[in-house]
Amino acid sequence: MLFAPFTPRPSPRLPKALFRFIWQVSHVHQLGIAGLSILLFVLETAPLELQRRIVNIVSEGGAFHRVVVLALIYAAVGLSEGLVKLFLNLYRNWVSETAISWLRIHIFDVVKRLDGKPSEALGEGIQLSVIVAEAEPIGGFVGDSISQPLLQIGILLAVTGYLLYLQPLMALIIAFVFIPQIVFVKLMQAAINRRVAARTGVMRAISEALVAEGGARDRDGGQHGRIHAIFAINMSMYKIKFSMNFLMNGMVLLGNAAILAAGACFVLSGKTEVGTIVAFISGLAKINDPWGDLIDWYRSLKVTEIKYDLVRRVTETPED
Repeated sequence: MLFAPFTPRPSPRLPKALFRFIWQVSHVHQLGIAGLSILLFVLETAPLELQRRIVNIVSEGGAFHRVVVLALIYAAVGLSEGLVKLFLNLYRNWVSETAISWLRIHIFDVVKRLDGKPSEALGEGIQLSVIVAEAEPIGGFVGDSISQPLLQIGILLAVTGYLLYLQPLMALIIAFVFIPQIVFVKLMQAAINRRVAARTGVMRAISEALVAEGGARDRDGGQHGRIHAIFAINMSMYKIKFSMNFLMNGMVLLGNAAILAAGACFVLSGKTEVGTIVAFISGLAKINDPWGDLIDWYRSLKVTEIKYDLVRRVTETPED
C-alpha cells in the first residue's frame, strides 16, 4: 500500500546532530525525495524558454501553428510539473509523519527505561510537552530537510543560468536583488532563534505546573505571568518576521522596476528582444518563489536545531 503507516525501530539514544537524526530515520526515502526534487526543478525551468519563444513568434508575426504547438508543450510540461509536485508533497509529508511517530515512541521508550529512576530533566510536565507539542515540528522538518534546499537551489541555479545566457548585463540586476537579503535575513533569524529557545522554556514550565497542580488551578498566579511572557515573545517574533518579509518584497519590487527600465533600453537599442524582457520578469518571479521557500527552510532549520537539541538533552538517560 502506497504511503502505508511505517515506524522505524527507535534507537537507544538520539544523535547529537539534527541531520544525523534525519538520516537515521529516513535515509532511504531521502534519496527518493531528492530524485523527485531534481526532476521537478528541471520541469519548472522549461516554461521560461517556451514563454520567450511564443512571445517572439507573436511579436515577429510568425506562423500561428507554431504558437499552438509550443502552447501544447507548455501545457504538457505544466501538467507534468503539477503531478510530480503532488507526489513529492505526499511523499515528504509521509516521511515527516513517520519521523514524528518515531520521536514520540522514542520518548515513551526513554520514560520506560527510567522507570524507578526519577529524572528531573524529563518530568511528567516535560514529557507531556515533548510528546504532544515539540515532536511535531521536529519530525515535520524531516520531510523537507534535504529535498527543499535541493529543489529550491536547483531552481535558482537553473533559472539564473538561463537568464545569464539570455542577457548577462540584465542578469546582474538579479544579484543586486538577492545578495543584500543574505545579510539581513541571517541577522534577523538569529534574533528569532533566541526567542524560540525562550518560548520553549516557558511552554515547558507551563506544562510542568499543570501536572504539579493537577490542572489549570494556577494557585500562585505564575501561569498568568508565563502566558503573558509567551504573548510578548510571539509578538516580538512576528515583528521581526514580517519586517523581514517587507524588506524581501521591497527588494523584488525594485528588481522588477530595474528589469523593465533596463529591458526597454536594450530593446530600443536593438540589443535584445521583447521576449527576453518577458522571460526576465517571469524569471524573477521564478527565482523569488524558491528564494522565499529557501528562506523559510533556513528559518525552520535554525528553529528545529534549537528544538531538537532541547529534546535531545532531556531524553538523555543516566547511562548516556
